Amino acid sequence: MFGVLGWILFGLIVGIVAKLVMPGRDPGGIIVTILLGIAGALLGGFLGRAVGWYGPNEPAGFIVATLGAILLLVIYRMMVGRRGATPGS
Repeated sequence: MFGVLGWILFGLIVGIVAKLVMPGRDPGGIIVTILLGIAGALLGGFLGRAVGWYGPNEPAGFIVATLGAILLLVIYRMMVGRRGATPGS
């Protein structure tokens, strides 16, 4: 079982892998990467349990956590991209 530091480290690794898979400029730095990685692991675990890949107390696997982080990175880029766009352009 991971402690808080273990989840932060796991989130950092997952976030970095997601960033390598989807290169490009993102506002935010390492903190946003860690948060997206942790949230991606949580999202991947939730979705994995919903479709029956994981049991109730099993954490998400690395690949599913990375896919969750990539999904959140896409959503994050779309939200931030819209905020920076000027109306009429």
